[in-house]
Formats: sequence, structure tokens, C-alpha cells
Amino acid sequence: MPPLGLGTSGNDDFEQCADTVAAALDVGYRFVDTAQMYDNEEAVGEGIRRSSVDRDDVVVATKIHPENLAYDDAKRTANASLDRLGVDSVDLLYVHWPTGAYDPDGTLRAMDELYDDGVTDHVGLSNFTPRLLDEALDRLDAPVAAHQVECHPRFRQGELRRYARQHGHALVCYSPLGQGDLLDDPVIVDVADEHDASPAAVCLAWAFAQETLVPIPKGTGDHVGANYEAQSLTLDDDALARIDDLDENRLIDPDSAAWNQ
Repeated sequence: MPPLGLGTSGNDDFEQCADTVAAALDVGYRFVDTAQMYDNEEAVGEGIRRSSVDRDDVVVATKIHPENLAYDDAKRTANASLDRLGVDSVDLLYVHWPTGAYDPDGTLRAMDELYDDGVTDHVGLSNFTPRLLDEALDRLDAPVAAHQVECHPRFRQGELRRYARQHGHALVCYSPLGQGDLLDDPVIVDVADEHDASPAAVCLAWAFAQETLVPIPKGTGDHVGANYEAQSLTLDDDALARIDDLDENRLIDPDSAAWNQ
């Protein structure tokens, strides 16, 4: 798993999304994240084709919509995602949320078969609690390569990070900037000033310093390159400890019943 990915949630303007994906890959990104729910798989696929980077060098991830998680629908719509992306397979296919039509037996049997059929090279889960992860890992034959959740300094996901280390999968972090709320946090701003960096770079550098975390910030225009360059920023132990103290153990947008199970 590359150390940094491009998130595309909310980027549903075709040309902007395609141009952003192409620019990100040309800058150096090698991981692009999309979903059926984002309504931009065609644009993401076009962006990959517009870039100078070979498809085989890009980790392409998408997610099955919660309403498409019944056995037959999961298999049908996963193949439809390949058609929209214009690829023969995806590198990572997630169960987007364990809600809607999600059924552990039927959904996970479909994921195993999609893996066996070569539709995806790896299976992922997203927005699962530890209990639901236990249930899924018990049923899946295919190895789980990643679990994607909201994760940032105010919601460090300590339990899920430990779970990821124990089970050997990456914890992919969406909203690594706290949906922008962290960019004016006094601690983040102070650390940024001390390191002659932007608050966004500090949030990403914090994630890079954590074992198992792979941030996937959204971005367009100059933000794409700036986020990529954040990989060169190293925070000292004091800065990391001060950022760790921001943890409030709460989601910014807890909009799924999964987190209450």
C-alpha cells in the first residue's frame, strides 16, 4: 500500500475530477480512492488514462454502495464499477458501510467470489467496528488488505489501529484533516509555524508517523501537490505528543448506525 492516497469523495465534476486524478498521478501519487457512492468512477478512470503513469503502477480502490451489498447486487455492481473505471480489475474493493443491504453471509460470500474471480486483487472493509470486523474476518476467506475509517488527530482510532497491527492490514484514513476543522486548531497552527509548514502538512505528517496509517486527503489544484510534498515533513517527538493530546475520540460526522453497534 502506498503511504499516501488521493481521496475523491465529493469531486463529482467530471473534468475537474479527471484532471485532478491525472495531476495527482503525475506528481507522484500511486493510490486513488473512489466509490460507487461518489458517482465519479468514470472520471477517475479517465484521469488514470490521462496521466503519464502506467495503470499497473496505480493502486485503484473503489467501494460497493451500501444499497448494493446483497449477494447478487454486490457481484453485479462490482463488475459495473470495472466498466465505469475502464479497468480489467481493481486493486482493492471495499464494503463501503456495514449498513443498508449488508448481510455478513451473503455480502462476504460475494466478496470472496469477486476476489476468486479476479475482479479485485484485494478485499477491503470500511467503517466497521471491532465487533463487525471480527464477524467479517471470521467469514471471509480472502485476506483483508485494508480497513478505511475516519481518522485524524482528534479521532485517533487507537483501538482500530491496534486491530490493524494485530491482523496485518492498513488503516486507510479518510478526512485526515478533520474535514478542515483542524487547520485552525491552535496546536496544529503552532506546530506548523515551528516547522515552517502548513497546518494541512502537519496533519498529514502526523499520520505518516503512525504505524499502519495511510491518509487519503481530498484535494484539487495546488492542494494536490502540497499534500504530496507533506511526506517530506518530519515532526519531532514533542510535536507528535502535543498533537496526540488533541484526541477527543469522536467522529466529526457520525452518520452511520455501524458506529453504534
